[in-house]
Amino acid sequence: AARNTIAAKLARAGLSRDWDFVLHLPLRYEDETRVTAIAALVPGTEAQVEAEVLSADVVYRGRRQLRVTVRDASGELVLRFLHFYPSQLKQFEAGRRVRAFGSVRGGLAGAEMVHPRVRAVVEDAALPTALTPIYPAPEGVPQAWLRKRIDRALRDVDIVEILPQRLLGHLGLAALEPSVQRLHHPPPEADVHALAERTDPAWQRLNFDELLAQQLSLAAARRQRRSQRTTPLPAKRQLTAAFIRALPFDLTAAQVCAWQEISDDLTQVHPMRRLLQGDVGSGKTVVAALACLQAIETGQQAAFMAPTEILAEQHFRKL
Repeated sequence: AARNTIAAKLARAGLSRDWDFVLHLPLRYEDETRVTAIAALVPGTEAQVEAEVLSADVVYRGRRQLRVTVRDASGELVLRFLHFYPSQLKQFEAGRRVRAFGSVRGGLAGAEMVHPRVRAVVEDAALPTALTPIYPAPEGVPQAWLRKRIDRALRDVDIVEILPQRLLGHLGLAALEPSVQRLHHPPPEADVHALAERTDPAWQRLNFDELLAQQLSLAAARRQRRSQRTTPLPAKRQLTAAFIRALPFDLTAAQVCAWQEISDDLTQVHPMRRLLQGDVGSGKTVVAALACLQAIETGQQAAFMAPTEILAEQHFRKL
């Protein structure tokens, strides 16, 4: 049972500490700050309506569905639910006022919403004053629960600026704490398109920090590797030169460049860790063979590994 609690599901998704929730940013936003008249709904867009329930019944259209008809002063709309509980019928008693937010589509009998988010309201109830964030969440974790947990983390965590003010000014970056707050709670005047396209200044600041953190971690890993010591493998240019002369083709400029960088690395007193990337047939194998030969001509051994037995046999025959 513990594995199925909301906290356990979030922990498995990497969300357990306050900072995890502070940096768990919205996937998108929904605009519940306004109500659209049913007659003005446009298929293919998202909208919110406020209407009175006319009827609710279970119908069979290839599968069991809950169909709810609602009406405002401008017209009628069908809310359709393919997955529902019998208790939801009580939520849609005739005469009840509801707000429904969802994607509009055209139906045979007019506009409809499939699986909109619905809540009961009283007439003239205040609308939200900001966009509603929608977060990536494991199955079974309600958005409302996640929003409350994130808001609690925002209250409890002290978000300290990590970049010098002169650097912020030079790069034209927004401050960290206001940026985080803005993404979780966009103000009413925020540009919805800029938020959705992640061009808003708050997104630019968080993107910069993400890239900075990546570069710092890579630099730390590089520094740690350079603290290790190994046997240098000087380039004697004997076996490698003979190998190149024996090839039935000339090395390309890219192959020569990659080989030279690897050869220089092998002469160092710290271990080399490299990823040689290239398309199929671009000549990665010949560069790897040259690296092996530089080790061999200094009296060392080399291991040439392949991910499958078939590929290992091919390399064995070819080399």
